[in-house]
Amino acid sequence: MSAIELNNITKRWGDAIGVDDVSFRVDEGTFAILLGPSGCGKSTTLRMIAGLDDVSAGTMMMGGRDVTHMPPAERSISMVFQSYALFPHLSVEENILFGLKIRKTPISEQKSRLAKVADIVGLSGLLDRKPSQLSGGQRQRVALARAIIAENPICLMDEPLSNLDAKLRQEMRIEIRALQQRLKMTVVYVTHDQAEAMSMGDKVILLRDGKIEQEGPPDILYDKPATAFAAAFIGTPPMNLLKTVNSADGVMIEGASGTPVLANAAEAMTFGIRPEHIRLSDDRGIEAELISADYLGSETIVAARIGQQDVLVQATGHIKVPHPIETRLMWHASDVHVFNARTGKRDDTVEALEI
Repeated sequence: MSAIELNNITKRWGDAIGVDDVSFRVDEGTFAILLGPSGCGKSTTLRMIAGLDDVSAGTMMMGGRDVTHMPPAERSISMVFQSYALFPHLSVEENILFGLKIRKTPISEQKSRLAKVADIVGLSGLLDRKPSQLSGGQRQRVALARAIIAENPICLMDEPLSNLDAKLRQEMRIEIRALQQRLKMTVVYVTHDQAEAMSMGDKVILLRDGKIEQEGPPDILYDKPATAFAAAFIGTPPMNLLKTVNSADGVMIEGASGTPVLANAAEAMTFGIRPEHIRLSDDRGIEAELISADYLGSETIVAARIGQQDVLVQATGHIKVPHPIETRLMWHASDVHVFNARTGKRDDTVEALEI
């Protein structure tokens, strides 16, 4: 049984549409990611799942129950907010227990749950402190503990790590994922950070302008993006998407001379290749110019140019580009992605040529 199921969910504010006919399922015990740029509808979708925003159209199911118009308190969910939402005048213990006290849970059960949860999230020695005495990561653990202690089967998280620094975000990603697997919770997690989505999610739901662009396991979105938007959004650095022109010999990259990269296509196509799949060469491949280099230690991100089109190359080691350098770029046909230039949709019927 699906823990959560959205069927043709729409959210309107007058003539404005925030979420447009969205449908997806989240199975029990799944870590699902709502991913997308700002304004795409991911937080609004989460708020409708929580019952904090009304649904304009469609139905929402949880555990086989229709909860479309059910109040939040009856949905058996917990929520972790971006801002932690801790009471500054209460101790860590009082913040964690707040929901149980409101529901008049017996004191003996409160204590047993608190001991277990505090141990799980590593807060056992901090229960007497106020939030102002905690680091950002510790405050986030308090917010997690407050959600976990309710023992609800579904936990909703709205960009919970965005206020933390990069190193702490990385640590908390690992902790949250391990916690979800240990407790077998169903999690719906909102983020605009595709690194979080790729590292944490069992399932990624990529939203764009209130609609689902693509959904599936992270590796599928990365290896086989359904649209040019998905290809550009997933991956760091992003996929190179290049304009092409048709010729008698095949499809060539616009601005490149002589070498076709795709077999003949009936429509204009966008050529996609990820930076890590491009190799530098002196004597074979597409003519290009190296413009600059960004050295990152184990690798270098090289900015190149084919004609007037910019291309990123992810190369191992330290590559120096003190001045523009003429070169050639190579790749395997199996690493090429082809998208219809008009619709943006993936087109696997057009054959890529070996370069």
